[in-house]
Order: sequence, then C-alpha cells, then structure tokens
Amino acid sequence: MALYEHIYLARQDISAQQVEALTEQFRGILESLGGKIEKVEYWGVKSLAYRISKNRKAHFTLLNIDAPAAAITEMERQSGINEDVIRFLTIRVEALEQGQSAMMRKRDDDDRGDRGDRPDRGDRSRAPRPDRGPRRQRDDIATSEGNF
Repeated sequence: MALYEHIYLARQDISAQQVEALTEQFRGILESLGGKIEKVEYWGVKSLAYRISKNRKAHFTLLNIDAPAAAITEMERQSGINEDVIRFLTIRVEALEQGQSAMMRKRDDDDRGDRGDRPDRGDRSRAPRPDRGPRRQRDDIATSEGNF
C-alpha cells in the first residue's frame, strides 16, 4: 500500500462536529477498501488567500493515509460530490511525517504575547517631505475650488 497526505477544506458555515463527521465518513470509505488513516489533524478555520465558491474562510483538515490507490480514488470521488468540501488535495509521499505537522508547530510558535526584544522605533510622527511645498489647509481648498 502507498502513503498519502490528504488535505481538505470544508465550508466555513458548518460546525467542527460536522467536519469530524466528514473525516469519519472518509475513514469509513478507506477502511472498507483496505486502507487506514494514520493521523488526523484539524487545523481550524483559516482565511483563504482568495474566495473559493463564495467562501472567504474554511475548515482545514489533514489526513495521513496508508491505503491502496483504489481507496484514494473513491475517497476523492466522494469529496468531489460532497458540497461541504470546497477543495481537496492528495499527495503521495515516501514516508508519513511523525509528530506534529508544520502547521501545528507554527500554531504553537505563534505566541502573540511575547514579541521579543524590539528596538525603539523613535518618533514616528509624519514629517513634511522636502520634495513638496507646504500643505494647504482644508479651508483654502474649499474656497479655491468653489463651494456648491
């Protein structure tokens, strides 16, 4: 049997429980055809780089799979039929990644509270640019262009 990484994106307006049900549906398909899911990672709801089927966000889920090609083909067919799945990608790999994926490690590293030592940025007030003349006041603009 071959090893695969399968990522699917589910619509943003379904619940996390419905995403788990989709994962269990895929597990049933794979197990009935002689495969198994080694690892499941739910990455949460993330913003998309561009709209897909009128969705700006999606539930991301990663599946590490050990299954024959026929099982993967059937799972992909079912993913294409299911209207809750907006995108999916299956990649054949030489070995499955042990431990957390890069996305889960990134989530652990994203501690917003600790920003580290940041240098003093000084005064960031807007200084006049030397290549431009003095700025006109708002009243000067209204009277020179005519007030309707």
